[in-house]
Amino acid sequence: MKDATSRRNLFRAAGAACLGVPAGGSAAAAPYVAGALDLKVKRVERTWISVPYREAPARNMIRELPHWTIFEISKVTLGCGVVGYGETMVYYTWGRVTEAAVARVMGRSAAEHMWDDALGAGLQMALFDAVAKASDVPLYRLLGRKRRERPFVSWWAIDMPAEDWVLECRDAAAQGYTDLKTKARPWFDLDRQCRVLTKTLPPHFKIDFDFNSMLLDSSRAGRYLAEIEKYPQVAIYETPIPQSDVAGNKFLRTQTGVPIAMHYGSPPIMTALKEEVCDAFVIGGGASRVMENAAVAAAADKPFWLQLVGTGITAAWALHLGAVLSHARWPAVNCHQLYTHQMIRPVIQVENGTAAVPEAPGLGVELDEDAVARFRTEPLKQEPYPAPHLLIAIRWPSGATSYYAHARQYWDDFLGGRLPLFPKGVYLERIADDGSREWKDLEARAAQGGVHSGGRPR
Repeated sequence: MKDATSRRNLFRAAGAACLGVPAGGSAAAAPYVAGALDLKVKRVERTWISVPYREAPARNMIRELPHWTIFEISKVTLGCGVVGYGETMVYYTWGRVTEAAVARVMGRSAAEHMWDDALGAGLQMALFDAVAKASDVPLYRLLGRKRRERPFVSWWAIDMPAEDWVLECRDAAAQGYTDLKTKARPWFDLDRQCRVLTKTLPPHFKIDFDFNSMLLDSSRAGRYLAEIEKYPQVAIYETPIPQSDVAGNKFLRTQTGVPIAMHYGSPPIMTALKEEVCDAFVIGGGASRVMENAAVAAAADKPFWLQLVGTGITAAWALHLGAVLSHARWPAVNCHQLYTHQMIRPVIQVENGTAAVPEAPGLGVELDEDAVARFRTEPLKQEPYPAPHLLIAIRWPSGATSYYAHARQYWDDFLGGRLPLFPKGVYLERIADDGSREWKDLEARAAQGGVHSGGRPR
């Protein structure tokens, strides 16, 4: 019982420190509390927009994430006249704003509801922005004590041919980034990708590979991870095998010198900490969840990166969180580099892999209303996935080919153990429509499931 009590006290003390409150509970360093202004929510406006991808992301995201271009902007007007805004990536795993959530905050104090993660990303963000503006303080003052002026940020890219990674990293380095977070996939020869890419990188530029469990088991993963770490730019492996495999993940940490990151919460946090299954965490979600998870990570002295995905609006929100969270030491993943427009003014500028925390009231950046008008769209009735008219080929070194119409199909086949894992020479390509009957017939068959051929029909 004494050990359990001590552990609880440790988490409480570290959590208080993470939030800027001394262990003794003094209010001197506590988060800023808004004054007696009219903070009641007077109006909520929601606008859908479709923000285009840049060229290289566009030709690769189409296979798997064509729907990441759809956002909803939430605008909240308070009784005092202040307007706050936020965004939701509509087709993402967390954050949809509902009519019920809007009804719940109407006529109530924004400060009363801003910590409610169930409101959805855009509405919660807008409430925080509005309360901070009304209080004439930057948003991080509502979250805790500032610990860093410039949080770390990474450039994100999906899996793509090595040549496209080269283009992405060229843009990233030119814009001040020093870290690429990307996807390691068994339908590309990762060793070749690394060989091609690392030749073009400056020595200080790092790469973080997310396997999303695609190595399946520790017996094969250990040898493969050790092979890839020969490239000195490889800095982090994320989720090489299923996170629920506690024994396997413990074993992997003994097989590679590259630190391993895992999403917080799987396996349960006390199991993850007791069994030392990873070196760091990936933390995301709503404001309350992020702060609570970050407090536990701080208590355990585990670093993490923030993963909050969207345009520059969400990236600005993440900078405020990164400013106050002691263990947000690894480059944050926001994905705003994917798009032709950040949707904010001024745009986020990166130098030496870091970006300044905005100091103006609220989020500290203004919504680009001209861009909102330009990209405005009507709400969609269903998720725009899969993208139509696609034919994707996975070319095997044996000479065989597997054809698919979209990514979920081959994800299922790989995760189900029905296809070879990371063979040398494998690659994926999109087959353009040549107008032939053969193309149409093959696309129609692939739409029903994988079509596997021992050869490569033209």
